[in-house]
Amino acid sequence: MGSMRFNPGHLVATRGVAERMEKDLMFREFCSTSLKRHLNADWGDLDEEDKKQNDKALQSGESRLFSAYIFQDTGEKIWIITEWDRSATTILYPDEY
Repeated sequence: MGSMRFNPGHLVATRGVAERMEKDLMFREFCSTSLKRHLNADWGDLDEEDKKQNDKALQSGESRLFSAYIFQDTGEKIWIITEWDRSATTILYPDEY
């Protein structure tokens, strides 16, 4: 997956995101691109304070990593969350949290 700033652990998607990816190739590509951005510490559509918090968590390894991305075609937002221990990374819709 190219250069990564951290190990994502086990990759999972919630049922809602997984079903959407099965039906829509463009959405699947958006999720893949968003995951690559997340793994390269590009936190997407977050405010500066949240981005700084992620940068600190990346260095300390003591907090989860959180990103948000907006699918321009539909305006849908996804979140990508990597657990604090880097054991798993989940792609989900905000209302599935």
